[in-house]
Parts: sequence; C-alpha cells; structure tokens
Amino acid sequence: MAKKTAYELRTKQTVYAAEALPGVPSGTKGVVVQPGGIRWQHYRVRFDNGVELGLLDRAKLSTSPS
Repeated sequence: MAKKTAYELRTKQTVYAAEALPGVPSGTKGVVVQPGGIRWQHYRVRFDNGVELGLLDRAKLSTSPS
C-alpha cells in the first residue's frame, strides 16, 4: 500500500496568490480545491475572481495576504 503524502496545504485552506498568475492578480484570495502529486506537490486553487488554476507550485501561493 502506498504511503500517504503530507501536503503543506490542505483542502479548503485559504491561500493568496504570491505573484501574478494567468488571470489572477497578485494577492488574490483563493481556496485549495485539491492537493496533488507524489514527487512534486502541486495544488488546484479556486480564486475569488472566479478563476480556477491547477498545477500550482507552493512557491506561487501564500497563506497570508501580502
């Protein structure tokens, strides 16, 4: 049986865009929809402006507003 991966961010956790992303200005609030990956941990995030992005690296997300 595969080991469970401990993700730094959890589903439904509030995050903020640490930098400008496609369709998402820097500092926009969002919610983690789904963590994913085994070797490279990435996240799917739904932002407050209606944009949902997947395959976001942790470095592009912040847990506090900038």
